[in-house]
Amino acid sequence: MTDRTADEIREHVRNSYASRVRPVLDAPEPIQLVSAGDACCGPDCCSTEAEATTLTMVAPATDACCDISSGDDCCGTASGTEENLTRVEALYKGTDTSDLASSITDVAFGCGNPTAIAALQPGQVVLDLGSGGGIDCFLAAKMVGDTGRVYGVDMTPEMIALARKNAGKVGATNVEFRLGEIEHLPVGDAAVDVIISNCVINLSPDKDQVFREAFRVLKPGGRLQVSDIVWTKPVPDEIKQDMDEWAGCIAGAMLESEYLGAIERAGFERISSDPSEYEGREGIASAAVVAYKPE
Repeated sequence: MTDRTADEIREHVRNSYASRVRPVLDAPEPIQLVSAGDACCGPDCCSTEAEATTLTMVAPATDACCDISSGDDCCGTASGTEENLTRVEALYKGTDTSDLASSITDVAFGCGNPTAIAALQPGQVVLDLGSGGGIDCFLAAKMVGDTGRVYGVDMTPEMIALARKNAGKVGATNVEFRLGEIEHLPVGDAAVDVIISNCVINLSPDKDQVFREAFRVLKPGGRLQVSDIVWTKPVPDEIKQDMDEWAGCIAGAMLESEYLGAIERAGFERISSDPSEYEGREGIASAAVVAYKPE
């Protein structure tokens, strides 16, 4: 099989994640309850069973109402699934995600919980590499508070559109999402205190450049703290050439030693890694990696 170019890999990964997020991005807003004959406004759908017997529901973007008393479904099919919620709860064990909308949790594709979030301090500036629907950005925003700032960078336009929409839903005024590649960050030099990333760097065909950019935008003494997929044994050649395995965070993953070596070459120091083997996939691990830019 012919080796794929970096641009071909990026395009395949971008299209893959765009196809995953479009159904969530395009889903209609939750139906709301309104008094019969009133304008389309009011409390959230199905606030209580009692209200559901006396109120009429209407989709905000349409004039089509239904009579709840006739037995019509009130809220419709939720975009989130029990499987999605269970996965997020497991991934972010010990972190309160109860206030996050399904349009955030349904596109949480991480492989670990960046423990950097728990260590963030009020007033810090945080950058999330490959921010997706924004889950880690919103959690980080709570930690840095009104005096801090969180930036999310993603190369998929659909992800950026959804993340910005989600920011409005959760009222995150200290978060900004920027379209861009993590190999060419739309962030100034020495502007960030902490960089986080959750199962994204493995998707890049040029990880050395990713870590050089991370080093550039971090302030002296700044911290890189990411969760990512790594190999604990040599990657089979047939997997390296499989584009679906690239988009699945497998083919592009590096050997752990090579991953840490790329971070060191970028200029980082005090590098550590805590890999946890993935069940059901021999040779694959989720690594919690920490490194610092020299003072």
